[in-house]
Order: sequence, then structure tokens, then C-alpha cells
Amino acid sequence: MDWKVLFFGLVALVFNSCKEENSNPQVDENRIANMEKKLESTYKPGLGELMSFIQLHHAKLWYAGINNNWKLTEFELTEINEALEDIKSYNADRPEIKEIGIIEPALQNVSKAIMQKNSKQFEESFTELTVSCNTCHVATDHGYIVIKTPDSPPFSNQDFRVK
Repeated sequence: MDWKVLFFGLVALVFNSCKEENSNPQVDENRIANMEKKLESTYKPGLGELMSFIQLHHAKLWYAGINNNWKLTEFELTEINEALEDIKSYNADRPEIKEIGIIEPALQNVSKAIMQKNSKQFEESFTELTVSCNTCHVATDHGYIVIKTPDSPPFSNQDFRVK
């Protein structure tokens, strides 16, 4: 058999097998419409929910830090960073998101303090973090939401000391 005939025969076979015989634009449009409808009804956390989540982990971060529980502080800081990423993903259309970068330098400083296991630096950077939260709230017309260093642990059933 001539190799040219074999080659062109295989090419024709490949092109023919790629052809979609059951293509129906109306069916495709209906599928797309159904998927869009499902997407609209999919749960999407609101900005307030995610901010409350951050507030909780802010408090837990404090108690882990003042107890020199550096593994727990790393965990709590990761939770805060993940929530901030979720805010950027799920609430990108909110105008407040433009100001979220205000918190980044403070988060980096907290991270440095944790990595160095430096209690004094942790307390200073935590205060900076708290101030940056409030600065962002003011910048986004939410100045009535004031975050502070917690007075008591958010949970009575969690021990923040190092084990």
C-alpha cells in the first residue's frame, strides 16, 4: 500500500471522527441557560459573613500569640488570609474591595513576628493589624464597625496555651 494513501486515509478518518453529528444549537443554548440558572442559586458567602469570620480569627490569633502558641498563630493567620482571598473572589463586585490592600502590610508584619517567634513584635504588629482593619472600615464608610484587641477569648472550650 502506498504510504501517501495510508497517510491521507488516516487524516480523513481523524477529521471525520472529530465532526460532531448531534450538534444542536438550541440544545446547547438550553444547557447553558440551565447552568447559568444553577450558578445564580449557588451559595455565595456575603462580605459580612466573611468579615465576621475574619473577626473571629483575629481574636483567636491574639490569644494564640499572647500564649506564644506559634503553630496556632500560623493557623489563625492562614485562616484570615484565606478569608481575604474568598472576599476578593466572591465579592469582587463590591466597591469596598478596592480598599482591602490596606491590611496587607500589617498582615506581613504579623507573619514576620510569628516566623521569628517574637512576642513583643507580635503584639506591636497585632495592634497595627487592628488599626488597619479600622482604617479600612473608615475608608469604606463602615467606621461604625470598630475592631479592638479582645478582652476575653471567643470560645471557652479552646485552650490557646502551647501543648
